Amino acid sequence: MSSLSLAARDCSTMLRRNLLHARRYPSLTLNLLLTPIMLLLLFVYIFGDTMSAGIGGGGPDRAEYIAFVVPGLVLMTIGSTTIGTAVSISNDMTEGIIARFRTMAIHRGSVIVGHVIGSVLQAVASVILVGAVAVAIGFRSADATVLEWLAAFGLVVLFATALTWIAVGMGLVSPNAEAASNNAMPLILLPLLSSTFVPLDAMPGWFQPVAEYQPFTPAIETLRGLLLGTEIGINGWLTLAWCTALTLLGYRWSTARFNADPK
Repeated sequence: MSSLSLAARDCSTMLRRNLLHARRYPSLTLNLLLTPIMLLLLFVYIFGDTMSAGIGGGGPDRAEYIAFVVPGLVLMTIGSTTIGTAVSISNDMTEGIIARFRTMAIHRGSVIVGHVIGSVLQAVASVILVGAVAVAIGFRSADATVLEWLAAFGLVVLFATALTWIAVGMGLVSPNAEAASNNAMPLILLPLLSSTFVPLDAMPGWFQPVAEYQPFTPAIETLRGLLLGTEIGINGWLTLAWCTALTLLGYRWSTARFNADPK
């Protein structure tokens, strides 16, 4: 068996291990998933009429605001899910299982790769669940073509991969699970400071650069364009650049930290 086949086999084994952990201990994923769902329901049913009237400059239109807010909350779901990855990685590092793996004849990088693939799969499943809730309360994307839906799915997977590698690095540098959860909080806070709930031009002028020059806003605008037919502009290229940069940064950071850790 070639070294590539052995690496693929070990990565598959570690992926299966992480998926079994997620199935046996679903409370962490469910707790993180509740945040975007609760925000969706809150902003649609409590603030939806007021927010839609303020954005559109006319009468309240809850259906339009649902369409506006769902793409942002989809990407916020990804950020929430990856916090669980940071916690899981930190637990593995502090509980000694990684030290045990290092004494075994397995591919060294398979431990991290298993976490990454498992986290991306969980993020996609979480997005599907949030999307189902959104459809149930009135979200529709009748104008999107099959290619646009496929592009939207690819964006979700690419964005989840990028954030997962960052979360892995955060988990590796954290001394315990509580610290890992705190270190990864920007992954759920950044969407709140983006164009998730209101467009950029509705924000105060001093705050607009904060919302504009971060990874979530161009990704949200790209997803809106794909699903709702709004203007994408350069946001698609910015999203690809952000995802590529975050993936490379997270990968280099995580592998360097994992290989250097003496435990």
